[in-house]
Amino acid sequence: MSDGRFATTRWTLVMNAGLHGSAEAETALAALCETYWFPIYSFIRRHGRSKEDAEDLTQAFFAALLDRRAFGQLDQEQGKFRGFLLATVKNFLSNARDRERALKRGGGIAHLSLDWESADSRFAIACGDGRTPDEEFDREWALTLLARVLSLLEDEFSHSGRAEEFGVLKGHLTGKEAGMPYEDAARLLDMEAGAVRVRVHRLRKRYRELLKQEISSTLVHPAMVEEELSALMGAFR
Repeated sequence: MSDGRFATTRWTLVMNAGLHGSAEAETALAALCETYWFPIYSFIRRHGRSKEDAEDLTQAFFAALLDRRAFGQLDQEQGKFRGFLLATVKNFLSNARDRERALKRGGGIAHLSLDWESADSRFAIACGDGRTPDEEFDREWALTLLARVLSLLEDEFSHSGRAEEFGVLKGHLTGKEAGMPYEDAARLLDMEAGAVRVRVHRLRKRYRELLKQEISSTLVHPAMVEEELSALMGAFR
């Protein structure tokens, strides 16, 4: 796959719009925020905030971000939405006056869908591992990224009438030990074991393609995809 497919990304649109904004850029930013809000919530929780405070602060942070107040700090050379978001939330938390003003504005973010019901349980699972807030942010970012790619891939299979195939073979995306033996999968899918091997190979290839596309959507420069992928996979070490 050539880098040309990644030439225009959601983060490119936002970066190019800057303070002036545009409807297209606002839509792109909202989509990025709606996908990657949980690492921010988790980062705030790692700073010792309660569930309720973290919810309020997360909403206030994104309210300020989507209202472009954070774009005065936009680093045009950085090129990574992940890096921009982490730097911006650190500044947001350290500025008590801005934080209090944002909280007084109150209210949710009507055009973002934030799943508070699962947020606390997701955070609780990760507690007690000794990670710093920055390490937690990167790990949750990577987990969110992988979950999104898996969901996109599942949707592709479902829309092509191959939902059962995906359900049987998806274990092979997380390692050899997790995948169902080819012979067992072949019986369930009524095909030869050799054909299953081919399907698994194609599944992994498509997964890697979608993974790179999703990473690309959070970057300005296509050449940074491999670097960002390596950094995110390092978050699991």
